[in-house]
Amino acid sequence: MVKAKYQSVLDLGEKLNIQNGDVQVNGNKLEVKGVANTQYEKNLLWDEIKRIGGENPSDIMADIKVADQTIYARHTVSSGESLSKIAKHYYGDPMKYNAIFEANRDKLKNPDLIHPGQDLVIPNL
Repeated sequence: MVKAKYQSVLDLGEKLNIQNGDVQVNGNKLEVKGVANTQYEKNLLWDEIKRIGGENPSDIMADIKVADQTIYARHTVSSGESLSKIAKHYYGDPMKYNAIFEANRDKLKNPDLIHPGQDLVIPNL
């Protein structure tokens, strides 16, 4: 029953390709373990857990580690995107575009020129 309640969390974990995933039902509690690629992906999982179980759910125990703590996320540029749009998505603030630009100076020469298909690092702030 508790596993069905949190099925969308398990589905998201599969979609994000969480490594070393382990899911156990222990009484009325779901125990979830795994390793997310980035902090952003870990946050996505926690957001989904809280969406279902509330701010402090008592029927799930999640131990989610992060494989690469040196960055916040990785992002592949899509058509129509700008650094400010990407910054708004990850940070909630389009003015933080310069942090993304600085972290990708090896690929970007101008913050106004990005191209679909480019793989960018989204730095920790």
